[in-house]
Amino acid sequence: MLLLSGCKTIAPLVINSGVTGSSFYKFAASFQWKQRDSVALELLEDGNIPAFLNHFVPVHTSIKDQSGKTISATYYVMPDYLSIGTNADWARIPLTPQTAQRIANKYHCFLPTRKMVNDIYHQATVKLEPMPMFAFRDSTVTMWQHHLMIEGQRKGRKGLIAGIKKDVVISSRIKAGGKGDRVAIYGWHKLSAEPIQPLYTGHINWYVDYSHGIRLIYETIRVNGKAMHYKEVLKDPFLRKLLCDEEICDCFGYEIPTDTALQ
Repeated sequence: MLLLSGCKTIAPLVINSGVTGSSFYKFAASFQWKQRDSVALELLEDGNIPAFLNHFVPVHTSIKDQSGKTISATYYVMPDYLSIGTNADWARIPLTPQTAQRIANKYHCFLPTRKMVNDIYHQATVKLEPMPMFAFRDSTVTMWQHHLMIEGQRKGRKGLIAGIKKDVVISSRIKAGGKGDRVAIYGWHKLSAEPIQPLYTGHINWYVDYSHGIRLIYETIRVNGKAMHYKEVLKDPFLRKLLCDEEICDCFGYEIPTDTALQ
């Protein structure tokens, strides 16, 4: 089941332990983006996700209204980036935003904003120095190698982790210029809390490399104790500041192709 730390069960998630992280990467070693994305989508929709990722972690934020009154909110985040496998053998998997959106929709989640990535970093209990790689950045083998490097660096420490990936985020800039065919990425914070990657939409939406990560956020936000859907919060001209620091906050997710084929 999909769980929230300290909260009741909120959504069903069947765990299928038939595929491990190492076996996926061995099978997909020669795949290009489209084939790798298609296989990952099928596995993730079938529940091949390590169980520890189902224990979402609360992240707290607040703003003040014009009278100085504090408005507080709590949202719940996946403790690490989306991965394939089991608790004993798992691996983080970069995805295109279209596939990430499909997975988010299935599990009643959404992708973070730039502000949320910053909030998650500041409240993370495990902060690691980014480890850039410079060759074959979009290859499946490099993605696997980067996962192993992070695990060597993590040394088994548990808890909300950050600083290891650039987040695929939602942003009004995705549709800038009327194209709507971009992926927005942000983050990869150094230990100084400075992000390596500013908010960037220069890549076409099928581009994905080893540095990209998918962090799922549960769709229900607690605002002063009241449950609100994240879209309600983002549509509110004042409350949206709890989740978004852009001038315009009208992006709720990535468009998914109407047919079943990835584009």
